[in-house]
Amino acid sequence: MTLPQSSIDPAFRIYLSLVQYPILQKRIRAQMRYEMFKRGIISAEDFNSQVRTLAVESQRREGLIDPFAEEPEDVWLARLEYIRNYLTDFHFANDLSFELFEEITRSVLEERGALQDEWETNWNAELAPQEILVEQAIRISRLPEEERKAFEASLEEIKVVLIRNMISDQLAYIKVAKKWFTLEDLLDIRERKIGSGKVGGKAAGMLLAKSILSAVADDDIRESIRIPESYFLGADVMYAFMAHNNLMRWSDQKYKSEDEIRANYPQILEDYLRGVFPADIRDELQYILHDIGNKPLIVRSSSLLEDNFGTSFAGKYESHFCPNQGTPEENFREFERAIIKVYASALSPDPLLYRRSKDLQDYDERIAVLIQMVQGEQMGGYYLPHAAGVGFSQNLYRWSPQIERDAGFVRLVWGLGTRAVDRVGDDFPRLVALSHPLLHSHSEPQSLQRYSQKKVDLIDLKANQFRTLPVQKVLHSRYPILRYIAQLYYDGYLAPLRSSLKVEPEDLVINMDEMLQRTPFADRMRRMLGLLEKHYHAPVDMEFAVQFVNLGSRTPDVEISILQCRPQSLLQETEVTIPKALKKENLVFTTSQVLPHGQVDEIDSVIFVTPEGYHQLQTSQERTALVRAIGQLNKRLMGKTFICVGPGRWGTSTPDLGVGVGYSDIYYSSALVELSGKGVGLAPEPSFGTHFFQDLLESSIYPLAIDLDDGNSYFNRQFFYETRNRLLEYLPDAGFLTDVLRLIRVKDFRKGWHIKLVIDGEAGKAAAFLQEETE
Repeated sequence: MTLPQSSIDPAFRIYLSLVQYPILQKRIRAQMRYEMFKRGIISAEDFNSQVRTLAVESQRREGLIDPFAEEPEDVWLARLEYIRNYLTDFHFANDLSFELFEEITRSVLEERGALQDEWETNWNAELAPQEILVEQAIRISRLPEEERKAFEASLEEIKVVLIRNMISDQLAYIKVAKKWFTLEDLLDIRERKIGSGKVGGKAAGMLLAKSILSAVADDDIRESIRIPESYFLGADVMYAFMAHNNLMRWSDQKYKSEDEIRANYPQILEDYLRGVFPADIRDELQYILHDIGNKPLIVRSSSLLEDNFGTSFAGKYESHFCPNQGTPEENFREFERAIIKVYASALSPDPLLYRRSKDLQDYDERIAVLIQMVQGEQMGGYYLPHAAGVGFSQNLYRWSPQIERDAGFVRLVWGLGTRAVDRVGDDFPRLVALSHPLLHSHSEPQSLQRYSQKKVDLIDLKANQFRTLPVQKVLHSRYPILRYIAQLYYDGYLAPLRSSLKVEPEDLVINMDEMLQRTPFADRMRRMLGLLEKHYHAPVDMEFAVQFVNLGSRTPDVEISILQCRPQSLLQETEVTIPKALKKENLVFTTSQVLPHGQVDEIDSVIFVTPEGYHQLQTSQERTALVRAIGQLNKRLMGKTFICVGPGRWGTSTPDLGVGVGYSDIYYSSALVELSGKGVGLAPEPSFGTHFFQDLLESSIYPLAIDLDDGNSYFNRQFFYETRNRLLEYLPDAGFLTDVLRLIRVKDFRKGWHIKLVIDGEAGKAAAFLQEETE
């Protein structure tokens, strides 16, 4: 293939004058291709196909057969770029005029002012392409220190523009990030990013937390913190995928009714899963898998709004583990499907209705993707970290007066951290008050055993899948960290493991006591969270994974991998007082199981799920119908003040242990009250720290629990069971649910009265009581 010289000789002279500006050459060629595609000289799809075909042919001429295994990524990408430039010049020279080329070149040069010897002349960082921004920043950073001082303001402007273009345009984030990100940090992000667009909130928080701690933390923290090997799929790639697979017809989903949103999602997921990525994106994804090898990875959503100040979107979008243990073809298809599922989850009911409730419906919410190697190590046929969880710089769950709120709180598990942040109904993480890490929320050994972790999330390497297994099936006496995560439960007592030679897994309790006592984890986590809160200028929460090191030492060390960091959701606390002389006939309920602090005035309705009726539901279809009915009531009661009361755990993923609503089913409620006791279920483990709990706090929904067996609690059965049920007035077709779902109007119990709920977090008491409307 020979280029016609007569067509490109004049242009070539201009190119020679631009040799020292390869970024401009790239910009000019991009505009040339745009004109070729726009004028129908060749389609973008055919052009990219030609580039790939010629690249593979050139490999074969060099004796290469498998491009992904035999050629390094940077060589392959350079090959593609060389051939892309060659074909651009060839097609343009053959089919379009030199005058058009000259016009393109002059336009680029005049617009950017890039051939100026002094970059401060006619320089506008806001309008400059990213390549030129990076080039200018590098030039400034290479100046001698004395000369560089004159351009510090320019360098800060470039950093801010790069942060806004690559990471986040949220001003609260930029205000903090510009102080801590170095140019090297930003260049590293750019090197690991595929496609255009921002890397999203989840990636942004992780990177910022690492930068802050690396700059200001004590030596022991700086030496022990890590972030996983990570890659970023830019947010704009989502639209490229949608356009490539004719999926743009779903882009108006956020403006549809709630019923349409719910009804359409199964079809959306099916349509998305039939899609594939454009060839150039697939090539770069292939190289990520080649670099990672057969190590497990996780594909995580990182939307533009995620992990923001005031809107965390915690758990709204999906994340998927890829064990990565199959053939290269199988691994890539599962990897691609995981990314596609994350994209599809942007159109699922929970995030769309969450956005609607936060007045964010009109925001162009694109989903970036964070691709990370799973932190952990192989344990026989399994892969998991030594510990993981989520930490909070402010402790809202203080079960003892001596616990310090400002010291922080951790939900800690053995294995993958999904069991710490997801509200699983049949398991209990270790709850750690960082001011008193060895202080349990229960004192009796039987209770400690009962409310301990019973299952572990891990990667099953042989089965090539993410699994949840009983801890007894995974633990064995030769596990090196066994003594740090478990204690022996024997004859009603707990004791540290002195020797693991004769220990049976069935006799072990996962409580993390020895880890908290014999490693610097608790102290280090407390200081880390405190520093992040100080420099975020707001309370934070941070997801993490832990690896023990120096196990032969009497005091092993720990490495802490930062997986995610974001502002902590907090309710707006106000001064409250529970009246001292409440008459019993005016009480609706009281409880001492209190987390937040505040009050709800003028409650006129209560959605009550009866424990007896709920436990008589036999099928998943019946329970799903109940959840849908609650969601419909939530929508119908918009504008009214109401609370929800029901058995077990609201929002659990285990229907036997509670009502499995999602955020989109209850977001107009003012409080969720969980009932436990004999015949009702286990006392609910506090949900503080889960994604569901984050939703409640952000929406000012107060979580409460009532143990019906607790003599200090009170529950007015007459109010809940004998007041008229108005369910059928709102949902005429829900007759089959009248024994399980009750809609109570307060005025039906006592005309002219409403309920006031007062929660005193400092005193550890809450009371809901009747109050006359004139009071």
